[in-house]
Amino acid sequence: MGCRPCVSGGRIRLGAMPVSTAFSGRVYPPSSPWSVGRESVREFARAVGARSTLHHDVRAARAAGYADLVAPPTYAVVIAQRCEATYVADPDSGMFSYERPIVAGEEVVGTLHVERVREVGGHAMVTTRVELAGAPEGRESRHIGSVTSTLVVRGEDV
Repeated sequence: MGCRPCVSGGRIRLGAMPVSTAFSGRVYPPSSPWSVGRESVREFARAVGARSTLHHDVRAARAAGYADLVAPPTYAVVIAQRCEATYVADPDSGMFSYERPIVAGEEVVGTLHVERVREVGGHAMVTTRVELAGAPEGRESRHIGSVTSTLVVRGEDV
């Protein structure tokens, strides 16, 4: 049940999800400005285990010469993912496959499938698929869609 990509008509099929190869090289316009807030920096630092006082204490950050809290370097992914959402949400990209929208107030369950684990250049590449469904209410759950991701786990010697 491995996820083997195949090219057909300018699209790459990953399982049942066609991804348009025509988007290669496309550049989207700049995003709206993202305001970096103190609590956002603190929450992110806590989530990734960044303990430096520069991420949590305004006085310590200012004493070190910064105007305010300093976001951990990996905080950039917060902004990057908001930009990437433009591509994912583009209906012509083929990035996301869903049968119906997710509606506020409903309960959704996800079933994780580890499609493939392989080594590439000393790193582990893990392809996952999550099948989303509305939580059953005394009846069969309703399928919402699928999300396929590839995770890169850095090797120890890299």
